[in-house]
Amino acid sequence: MSGTQLTVTLSGGGADDARAVVRALEGTFGAPDELPADENATVHMATFGGETQGPADGGAQESGRLSAPVTVTVQGSPEAVRRASDTLTRAFTARDDGAASGDQEQERQLLLEP
Repeated sequence: MSGTQLTVTLSGGGADDARAVVRALEGTFGAPDELPADENATVHMATFGGETQGPADGGAQESGRLSAPVTVTVQGSPEAVRRASDTLTRAFTARDDGAASGDQEQERQLLLEP
């Protein structure tokens, strides 16, 4: 996994909420593989794999508002997870629900509130 590759899993809310979260990360990680689209899905995923597009401090794009609480799990290198967490915390009201570290990857869960 490269230093900027990030996998984002979102549950709660709808596809519009998932897209708002993904758009908030685009300023830091560039465009994802695809935007969440399935209105009937209960879990959405996006993968960011390119070079970092935004400033080193992880500046957030205009993200919009959430209609419901969204649980977000970000997984990737420790640096990518830190940048994603920082970006989402600035873009939304967020509660850190914990982290887990592996040999080369880290995972963090956040609860984003409307």
